[in-house]
Amino acid sequence: MLARRKLADAARRSRRSLPVSIAVEQPGVSVYLRETWAFPEGDPAKPVSHALCERLVKSMLWARGGCRIWVDGPDDLVAALRRHYSVDGAGRFDADMVKKHYDSPLELVQAPRAAFPPTRDGSVSLGGDLVGCRIGFDLGASDRKAAALIDGEVVFSEEILWDPSRQSDPQWHYDQIMDSLRRAAEHLPRVDAIGGSAAGVYVDNEARSASLFRSVPPDQFYRVRNLFHDLRAAWGGIPFAVANDGDVTALAGAMVAGVGGLLGIAMGSSEAAGYVTRDRSLTPWLNELAFTPIDYAPGAPIDEWSGDRGCGVRYLSQQALPRLLPAAGIELDAATPLPERLVMLQQLMAAGDERAARVYETVGIHLGFALAEYADFYDFEHALLLGRVMTGPGGDIIQARATEVLAIEGTTGPVTFHAVSERDKRHGQAVAAASLPRIAPAKQTQ
Repeated sequence: MLARRKLADAARRSRRSLPVSIAVEQPGVSVYLRETWAFPEGDPAKPVSHALCERLVKSMLWARGGCRIWVDGPDDLVAALRRHYSVDGAGRFDADMVKKHYDSPLELVQAPRAAFPPTRDGSVSLGGDLVGCRIGFDLGASDRKAAALIDGEVVFSEEILWDPSRQSDPQWHYDQIMDSLRRAAEHLPRVDAIGGSAAGVYVDNEARSASLFRSVPPDQFYRVRNLFHDLRAAWGGIPFAVANDGDVTALAGAMVAGVGGLLGIAMGSSEAAGYVTRDRSLTPWLNELAFTPIDYAPGAPIDEWSGDRGCGVRYLSQQALPRLLPAAGIELDAATPLPERLVMLQQLMAAGDERAARVYETVGIHLGFALAEYADFYDFEHALLLGRVMTGPGGDIIQARATEVLAIEGTTGPVTFHAVSERDKRHGQAVAAASLPRIAPAKQTQ
């Protein structure tokens, strides 16, 4: 964010700067437009301006989503972007993921701004239907949660540790999720609907890409893609809906706080995000902020999955701990799993260890700058923070530090943080997920 501000300031002062228009399009769904700057050949600012344009495009792709990039800018910038997405490791990852998400290859179109398609946001009706006997589940990278509800009242919830990213057999994933559904169903007289929250990209209840299934071989991924259709069939074809866990986070925030213009962030094994518009609608945007860069430093930590630097997942999730714990003087065996590192940090925090407090303060500073960054892409004034990283007194420190950073560096006014109970921080997504499917009125009256 600060780097882009400096670029804009330099462009305004220079007579050589070139305006650049960039749009990312989901054909027939949404078009998101941004304006930026580049510098011409021979100007010492050219390499930096091109690099910042590439970072902006990446953020647009992962925040808003799309498979077509429109660029009105100098030829050498367009050529550099095309090389990035066809050759570069991180750019190649992004291009491959776009193809998985939309069943269409990434396309870069150079055209005058006037030829761009008109901007449009798109939206879908908000969930929030809790009538009937429902099951909600939330699939995270280190645990899976399930809740049973009767007319909105939680009658059962549980959390079970698992390690799905290492499992290559699609049947293992099916069996594990089915186990949670059956355990929840034992506490209901019947099951009218099932709603799920899961890390990854889901279109029409199909998994298009997800770190949960990263070990499944490509020739077997079709079984993962159809996994939730198969689960629905096993439950007699009842209403069944699955959404990205970030979108369900935002839905949970809207349900708890009763507001719109809300950005929800789940800080767990990864960073998940979702957005509810001011008129309280969900969007068709990608909202995968784990992959959006919030740190442009050349030495920023690398995301092990995408191979890119400075992405939000390494700052706003448990994946920040391998870097922050040693920096605070907290030494752990390198083989210690991330959930256990977080438990250790929470125990130290509860014991009043100042080293633990410094870790949470640093995460809070990360969050403050990230929220200021996200305000460039989303119109929000409310935020809800969920996930295991926010559990306990450390979560209060994170929020306080983020508030301080926003007061200094933010440009869109204060953000109101909405509190939820400790239980809801960990299980709120499963409850909100249960509200996703719609039940026919005749069924609701039974």
